[in-house]
Amino acid sequence: MRARQGLAGVIISAVGLIVAPAQSQDWQAQQQALRAPRSIGIRSPEFQAGKAIPRKFTGTGDDVSPPLEWTGVPDATQSIAIIVDDPDAPGGTFTHWLAYGLSPGMSSLAAMPANAAEGVNDFGRRGYGGPCPPRGAAHHYHFVVLALDTRLGLAAGARRSDLDARISGHVLGRGELVATYQRA
Repeated sequence: MRARQGLAGVIISAVGLIVAPAQSQDWQAQQQALRAPRSIGIRSPEFQAGKAIPRKFTGTGDDVSPPLEWTGVPDATQSIAIIVDDPDAPGGTFTHWLAYGLSPGMSSLAAMPANAAEGVNDFGRRGYGGPCPPRGAAHHYHFVVLALDTRLGLAAGARRSDLDARISGHVLGRGELVATYQRA
């Protein structure tokens, strides 16, 4: 009986090793981006860090992306990416926006430029999907600007895992603005 339990444990461990790398690569890329030097300052003229996001920029409002401004992009930057996510989501981190291929000379974003691209968010559509947490729950939304040492070459409509794989090892600097939203 012990031998069977031991063999079953080995098989389960082996299956875990086969399945886990695909998941852990995405997680590792996300963690690497989060550990990049915080050399970039980021703000929005529409809300302050730690404060509520105005309803206009939420899924219960106009569902439009808020304007963002940033400073301190490293000189070697080849492109900029923006990721907006909600780590408080009931099912785990929820991606609200992926914007990439932004010019390194940009210092603000009020609307997507024609030469940049947007990925598919966790709502299953391309572009920005504003905060829309369950009623009564205050969630934190992380607006992250990443300075990359490469042009990603990703077409519009990429998934988060595709973006994470491409930015892995290419983040020169980052900035983060965290704000909240709570549905009444």
